Amino acid sequence: MPGRPAGVPTTTTVRTSGTEQREFEEIPVVQSSEAPKARDGANDNLVLAVPKGRILAELKPLLAAAGIQPEAAFDDSAARQLHFATSVPGLEIIRVRSFDVATFVAFGAAHLGVAGNDVLMEFDYPELYAPVDLDIGRCRLAVAEPAALRAGDDPQRWSHIRIATKYPEITRRHFAARGVQAECIKLNGAMELAPNLGLCRRIVDLVSSGQTLAANGLVEVETIAQVTSRLVVNRAAFKTRNAEITRWIERFREARDAA
Repeated sequence: MPGRPAGVPTTTTVRTSGTEQREFEEIPVVQSSEAPKARDGANDNLVLAVPKGRILAELKPLLAAAGIQPEAAFDDSAARQLHFATSVPGLEIIRVRSFDVATFVAFGAAHLGVAGNDVLMEFDYPELYAPVDLDIGRCRLAVAEPAALRAGDDPQRWSHIRIATKYPEITRRHFAARGVQAECIKLNGAMELAPNLGLCRRIVDLVSSGQTLAANGLVEVETIAQVTSRLVVNRAAFKTRNAEITRWIERFREARDAA
């Protein structure tokens, strides 16, 4: 098996308070004819994929600290473009849905990106390397159920559950680890409605303050994983463009440490 590229940390483990534990940085770079290649575009610019929404607001100070200033349209709420030039020659930014960042980077459409470890755990792409925990977007992936059900419920006695979630793979792995069969109903939003409308009795979703759960009569049962956003890199690009990507890894690490 090929050796690890210079500058790659040996181990960074995503530790959770539940059974879900994924290690994104221990897998050596493996090249195969079937692996997605680094971006084969019309120019040689590096492409950084960033998520829309709440995480982007927390990411912007880190971008500035790393020396990246996107073009004016990036902050224009009326602009419809998704691809932006930056103040750094040879670096472009694309803005996509948070769940899509990992896919753009894994398949080589972008060289680097910022994605939550919830997304990394769900897709589990071997083409991704996650060298820096940016310590933004803090929340948790949790199991929740109606408060009325919680009073007489014992999760240790579950053997089969039906659960609504945006994260079916994480959910199945989590419950399978303790011998529980999870029947997952895939939803992309409005998860809190599912128990109240009889779709299922429990949900797995991201929780920050817990206010949305409380407003819909739900309470947390257990935490599957603590979530933060990571800098992710396409492994093939890291091998072929090691020097420049390593510089960006160090810039983002320094920006995080200075925050």
